[in-house]
Amino acid sequence: MEQLRQDDPRWIGPYAVLAGIDEEHERQRTPDRRFVARSADGWRTVLVHVPRTETDPARWAAEAEHARGLSVPGFAPVTEVASSALPPWYAAPYVPVLPLPAALAIHGGPLPETVVRDLGAALASALATAHAQGVTHAGLAPAAVLLSADGPLLTCFGAVRAVAPDGERRLGRPGLDPGCLAPEQAQGGRPRPLGDVYALGAVLSYASTGHTVPEREELPTSLREPITACLARDAAHRPSAAELAADLAAPTLQPQAPQLQPQAPPLQPHTPPRSPAPVPTVLDGRPFPLPARIVAALARQSAAVLVARPAADPQQVGRS
Repeated sequence: MEQLRQDDPRWIGPYAVLAGIDEEHERQRTPDRRFVARSADGWRTVLVHVPRTETDPARWAAEAEHARGLSVPGFAPVTEVASSALPPWYAAPYVPVLPLPAALAIHGGPLPETVVRDLGAALASALATAHAQGVTHAGLAPAAVLLSADGPLLTCFGAVRAVAPDGERRLGRPGLDPGCLAPEQAQGGRPRPLGDVYALGAVLSYASTGHTVPEREELPTSLREPITACLARDAAHRPSAAELAADLAAPTLQPQAPQLQPQAPPLQPHTPPRSPAPVPTVLDGRPFPLPARIVAALARQSAAVLVARPAADPQQVGRS
């Protein structure tokens, strides 16, 4: 968690703000301002989103209202929206999460190839479900991906639509990562499913190399083809989210060691098996393979939120 800055709100609606979740140097690339907050009675802890000051609040609120009506596994659930507040805000139930950029910083660099593959499969599956319902996320970027113990969650729904209407150039708008904007969306085109696929390719490039616009040779060998296909400038050459999910979920072929004549192993003293590193809860029937440092950081965040206290009494501060 990040300490509150002087210009951060201390109260958002009925919630006392405890901390931010985005690192200082990443805030310029985050479509929403995001905070961990708690109700005055102390019973509810939530993630609260508010729009950036450069964003049209009416357009942002309309996207928040749309998000509240969605039920897509892998999309962070929006349970409360205050569209008429100034500024508007929405809340989602709190679970310990790390934005993808923070996760890479904690891990010390790009994520392992197997983790990126499972991350991509989970995100592509979520997008495929949304696309089948006629929904385009239109906000996918590294900052929009929150890693939790149960797998990734997609936030910042509709950021591309909120920042500017169709027909207006979006490249260079605050809060949008230019590396994640499909060319057709950057020029003002209507967000469509294959634009989400382009953004997902940029996110997976970021997770595996540390930046969204890679050289092909930088990408891990098994991910080079799917990521490059996602980043095709011509949308017609990109795979669908469902095709990408199936590709990334397929097991990769590993070289087989030469078969040797079996021999009886020598007798060894019994050694108790080493306890495995803690693994997160299962995703689609199997563990989601978060690296140990990220798992530990999620545990620390959970403990910090548990003991956090609001900075000021609600009776002595104006609510934002």
